[in-house]
Amino acid sequence: MSEDAPGRDTSPRFRGQPLLITAQLPADLLAWADALRRAHYPPERNRLEAHVTLFHGLPPSAGAEVRQLLGTVATATAAPDARLTGIMDLGRGTAFAIDSPDMVRLHAQLAERLHGVIQQKDTHELRLHVTVQNKVPRAEALALQRDLSASFRPRSFRFPAFGLYCWDGELWIFAKRFAFRG
Repeated sequence: MSEDAPGRDTSPRFRGQPLLITAQLPADLLAWADALRRAHYPPERNRLEAHVTLFHGLPPSAGAEVRQLLGTVATATAAPDARLTGIMDLGRGTAFAIDSPDMVRLHAQLAERLHGVIQQKDTHELRLHVTVQNKVPRAEALALQRDLSASFRPRSFRFPAFGLYCWDGELWIFAKRFAFRG
């Protein structure tokens, strides 16, 4: 993933496409969670590596504002502390719950600045998580939750960056990484 200067548009071919903002995971946690996601997420629905969604489907017209804001906030902010705390039941899916008061505060700050641009579902209370399974039969979700619970251990980490993705009609395509200070 690219670590271009904040605000530099590295994805001109995706102009006009909806945007997704994520909190990126550190490399080791990403590899672990993404392996679980590839193993348990229905392949036809797995359109993005393991991630923590902050904002869904922002309008492409907000692209320049989003890039500017993410660059400004990331370079002024130390990497937010976080903790993987447990298994989250999504009904027909499974995720790992994350506790990060720092990221929740950043999300609120971004939401305030993007008021009028974000979707209704992004104005609700933020429940940070990494989804590793979704839209499967309930019994399959419960079985995975039992399996993962047997070996789960809480884990502290820091979010290294915001990620910005663009929808190409089929997949979320990485556009830019906005690294936190330090």
